[in-house]
Amino acid sequence: MVRFNISILLLLLLSGCQTGPTESHTTIDWVDFIKLENTEYNVVYNGVIADEKYISEKVGKVNFKVADNISNPGYKIKNGDAAFHEKGTEIYRVKDKQYLIAVKEPHEINEYRIYFARDKMEDEWYFKNIPMEKVKRVEIYHTTLSGENKKIKELTSLEEINQLLHILQKSENKPDFQPNMRNGDPEHYEIVFYTDDPIAHKYSMQFDGTTFYWYPWEAAVLSNDISNFINKNNKMGRRLPLD
Repeated sequence: MVRFNISILLLLLLSGCQTGPTESHTTIDWVDFIKLENTEYNVVYNGVIADEKYISEKVGKVNFKVADNISNPGYKIKNGDAAFHEKGTEIYRVKDKQYLIAVKEPHEINEYRIYFARDKMEDEWYFKNIPMEKVKRVEIYHTTLSGENKKIKELTSLEEINQLLHILQKSENKPDFQPNMRNGDPEHYEIVFYTDDPIAHKYSMQFDGTTFYWYPWEAAVLSNDISNFINKNNKMGRRLPLD
């Protein structure tokens, strides 16, 4: 009888160690990162390269794409790992910005995606930290359904730039704002501010058919005066508010 009980116990233990087709897999929401030379770099959401001339020397390449390949939440990222870039993607340094790297990305404005060392100056990307007196050019893009950014406006007049900055600075913070989704997804725009810096500041603006809003830090509602700086009729066929 004792021998029988021990046999059952061993069988149960072995069964508990087995894995098979029913084994569950964990889905990981990866942060957009690249690890290079023992430093982890995260994507700069509010910045784009101001000009390709600021792309400096090649400093490495991606060895492994973790998204879609790693499901173990305990995975330790290694040099050469990237969240979303394919193996072989070349990595470049940004001129005069040793804590920034860049990779070629055709869908980005000016065709590069920028990454910053995690322990370096993350707060410099906040709208309030733009040196407003140094802004010399502003570009406004409309993002199509396919994800393409089409430039619809370029401001070089100091008067127009200051008018736009005034509207943005006067936006009303509304952290709990919820866009009107009854007519589908909001229209999406990108506003890019160029100074003498290698990195231009970029901020998203949206329009839900009634209200313009953006995220300088948290949700903020804009005056409809902002419509003076974009086409009255956008590419999606939705009528923008008239002044």
